[in-house]
Amino acid sequence: WSGLLAVFSALGTIRFIPNMYYSITKHGLHDSVCNAKWTYMPVVAFWTSLFSISKIIELGDTVFIVLRKQPLIFLHWYHHITVLIYTWYSYADRTSSGRWYITMNFAVHSVMYAYYAMRALKYRAPKWVRMGITMFQLSQMVVGVTIGIYVYKLKQSNVPCGVSDNNMRLSFLMYFSYFLLFVKFFYDAYINPPQRPSNSKPSAKIKPLKRSCPLRAQDKWTQQWKRIHDQALKWSFEWKHSSKRFCK
Repeated sequence: WSGLLAVFSALGTIRFIPNMYYSITKHGLHDSVCNAKWTYMPVVAFWTSLFSISKIIELGDTVFIVLRKQPLIFLHWYHHITVLIYTWYSYADRTSSGRWYITMNFAVHSVMYAYYAMRALKYRAPKWVRMGITMFQLSQMVVGVTIGIYVYKLKQSNVPCGVSDNNMRLSFLMYFSYFLLFVKFFYDAYINPPQRPSNSKPSAKIKPLKRSCPLRAQDKWTQQWKRIHDQALKWSFEWKHSSKRFCK
């Protein structure tokens, strides 16, 4: 499942990057963000449709987590649901800045789902790889917020841009919330991870520790403590009896 999504995302990245590169180098940043003509190009429009459909398919990640009875964090389901809603809203609106969002999402998901596929094959990547993927995701959110601010400034200057006011607000709020959530995830996962409880049960592969004191030694300590206790009672009785004689 993850391997198929990784291949699909990689093909989408290969399809969108040349279009993005051509728009920036030939016509500038403003054209790449505000010109919606790319939505009418047959090949790019076809991959845009596939991208929109893939947001529904990616909900399968959430379904698999629930079926496996794994913990479902807020970031996961919030991200999938809001992306699905915003993607279809922008697709119907032919939002010009969507080219940036689609290109970034394809690129990030090609790496992310490749990692998920390797993990499904029982390969555990080193920490720096996992940190790199999360930072790659964070960079996507930073660019998304930056595009939102850029579109806002253009509109304030009465520069035409193919992004509606509602879409501009929604995209900014969405990417800004993603940024905050991913920063928190990065901090909790890599900077200040939760400490494992010391009394946790040993795993199946780890042999339980042997008793620090054999059973016979414990019996000896018990017997020794009993002798001390009996001796103390004997001294107490003798002292009490002697005190009565002294008083007489």
